[in-house]
Amino acid sequence: MGCTGLDASDVNNVVIMYLCQRLLAPTLFNCSVVFQYTVLRLHYFADCTMTEPGHSPLAPDNVSFGTRVLSALKHDILSGYFEPGEKLKMARLKERYQIGVSPLREALSQLIEQQLVVVENQRGFTVHPISASEMKDIYHTRAEIEVLCLNKAIELGDDSWEAGILAADHKVKRSAHLLNKESPTDIQRWEAIHQDFHTAIATGCASPTLMHVRRALYEKASRYRNVWLRENMLDEAVFDANQKEHQALIDAVMERDSAAAAQLIRQHLLEPYRALKDTAL
Repeated sequence: MGCTGLDASDVNNVVIMYLCQRLLAPTLFNCSVVFQYTVLRLHYFADCTMTEPGHSPLAPDNVSFGTRVLSALKHDILSGYFEPGEKLKMARLKERYQIGVSPLREALSQLIEQQLVVVENQRGFTVHPISASEMKDIYHTRAEIEVLCLNKAIELGDDSWEAGILAADHKVKRSAHLLNKESPTDIQRWEAIHQDFHTAIATGCASPTLMHVRRALYEKASRYRNVWLRENMLDEAVFDANQKEHQALIDAVMERDSAAAAQLIRQHLLEPYRALKDTAL
C-alpha cells in the first residue's frame, strides 16, 4: 500500500506552515532546514511503502533464510498475532511460514534469549506472558533511555535532523485515516509511522549503542502498547491529544529546550503504562 492522497505540494507546505508559525522567533531556525527538508521529501516519496495486509513482513532478500524466518515470527509475536501465553504449535508454524521444523526451532531458540518465547519440558514453546510488574519496569526504563537519546540529540542535532523530524511528523498527520477503522493491520501501520517520528528525534543522538538499547526496549514494550492502541487510539480525542503532545515536543526540540523536551517525552511515553497499570492484562 502506498501513501495515498499525498503529493509534493502537501509535503513542501508542512515546513512553510511550521516556519510561519514560528516567525516571531526567527533566530531559532536556520534557512537550510527548508533545503534539507526538500531533499528528505524526495527520499520519502521513493520509500513510501507499507506491508500489505495478511502478510507477515520478512527481512530483505539479501539476508539468510533463518533470519527471514526469525524476523517474521518475531513480528507476529510483537504485533499480537500470537498472543501472550499462547502455545506455539509446530504444525501451525510450519503452515504459516512454509518451512520445516529445524529452522523454526532455531528461530524459537533465539526468541527465548530475547524473552519473547518460553519453553517448558513436555509442553513445548509458548509466547512469553505479560505482567504488570514487567510492564512497569520496561516502560520506565524505556522512558529514561529515550530521555538520554533526546538530550544527546538536542546537543548534536543539525539542520538535517530538524528537517527529518518535521518530515516524520507530517507522515504521522497524514496517516490518521489508518485509525478510522478497527483493522489490526492498519493500526500496526499507523504505529510504525508513529514510531518513525520518535526515531527521527532519537537518531540525532548519534549513538548506535543507545539506539540499539532503545530499539530492544521498544520491542519489549510493543506487546503492552498494542493493547493500549486497540483500546484507545480509535478514540478521536485520544488521537488529538497525542498530536498536541507531538507538537509541544517538536517546539521544545527546535528551541533546544532539553528540560522541557525531557518532561514531555516522559509523559508521552508513559501514557500507555498509566492507562493499563490498573487493568487486567
